[in-house]
Amino acid sequence: HEQGPPGSPGGYKILVSSKSQEWTVSISVTFSGGRNGIKGESGASDDDPTSDVVSHYSSASENASVLEEGGEPVDEQTAQEEIEDKLKQCIDNLMDKSAKTRLAALESLKQAFSSKLLSDFLRTRQLTLSDCLERSLRKGSGEEQAAAAYVSAQFCVQLCAGDSSEDCFTVLRHTLGTILSDTCASMVARQSCAVALGMCCYVSAAEDAEDLLKTLRNLECVFTSSYPNNEGVLPALKPGASRLHCAALQAWALLVTLCPASHVRTLLDLHLPKLQACLESNDVNYRIAVGETIALLFELGRDNDQDFLYDDSDTLCECLKCLAKDGNKHTAKNDRRKQRSIFREVLHYIENEDFTEEKIRFGTEVLYIDSWMRRRIYDAFKEVLESGVRHHLQHNELLRMIFELGPPLVLDSSVKANKLSRVEKHLYNSAAFKARTKLRNKVRDKRADVM
Repeated sequence: HEQGPPGSPGGYKILVSSKSQEWTVSISVTFSGGRNGIKGESGASDDDPTSDVVSHYSSASENASVLEEGGEPVDEQTAQEEIEDKLKQCIDNLMDKSAKTRLAALESLKQAFSSKLLSDFLRTRQLTLSDCLERSLRKGSGEEQAAAAYVSAQFCVQLCAGDSSEDCFTVLRHTLGTILSDTCASMVARQSCAVALGMCCYVSAAEDAEDLLKTLRNLECVFTSSYPNNEGVLPALKPGASRLHCAALQAWALLVTLCPASHVRTLLDLHLPKLQACLESNDVNYRIAVGETIALLFELGRDNDQDFLYDDSDTLCECLKCLAKDGNKHTAKNDRRKQRSIFREVLHYIENEDFTEEKIRFGTEVLYIDSWMRRRIYDAFKEVLESGVRHHLQHNELLRMIFELGPPLVLDSSVKANKLSRVEKHLYNSAAFKARTKLRNKVRDKRADVM
């Protein structure tokens, strides 16, 4: 390292090697302080135990593949204990009198539950966390209720299928349903409760027909308010209502995949004509959700009855064709592109019974999305687990059971040893980028000489 005047760049030369390759990377770093030489302050305190749970998790997830300078592997047990200590503090903070502290704890738990599997740790604190979440849902502000609802959904996924998740759903079901049905509650909170209610019921009440039907009715009461009236006119909705209806409809569609064939036929007769009318909605996201739900209902109808026919299929196909070619300039360009893409797929399936297969890669495995039902289930878990959905596909037994992936894979040590760490990947990419830039600059210089 060569040190220049204050504020000037210094140079580092780093040697990175693997079993097969060696790279030398030069990095320039400028050392400077904040305004007047004072380090800038962040929004969270360094002493706040809930503020660094997320970063702690991201580093802990890589410890298995990163070696320290001495060549010794990082102690995973110690890292896990530190993480659990942070989480214990977050759970304690859920009982704090300060709304700001409770909200920060919920956000930290939300990120932690997404990024790592914590089933064993959470089962020992199930009652405590369930009570804390219920308290936040009953007494918190709209923002706190929304965060608590999402954490509730993740909590049920973490507990996996079985008595633990059923007990959690039993504690939270009534409160989630009450907020969802309360027209005076925050729209954001109601939307999150719709997502949580659908996911918790899907995970916990798959074999309980009574709980399933009750939850379906709760969700129907929300999104059916967007159905046309007796004169066929769509109602004018309050601001934010379309997002709520969208969340309720998608949660309802998730639970419909669990219904017996006899009930599916009843739902088809009742909802298909009304959903078709909702394709005329002014909200593009709600139109897309309606289109995907129609495709799912057609798929379930055909799976249960090979001779399934929809009486007004010609009119439906004409409407879908219009949406697949929609060029309305009042809609954002990305929204138009997404709508056309989705409705082309929906139209193609309804006319030809053909689904465009997708591949979801995670680790060394691949998940095939080959039906509207699998897509709805995957999208629901993706919404709840966000960027951590691939980690849970690798390690969460519940998701692996639902998607028929078998037991979690145990990678051979040689496979792990050959895998580059994130630091090595970054330095390799930096070296490759620098070499590519030099080569291109030489070519540009020759072009300049010719001209």
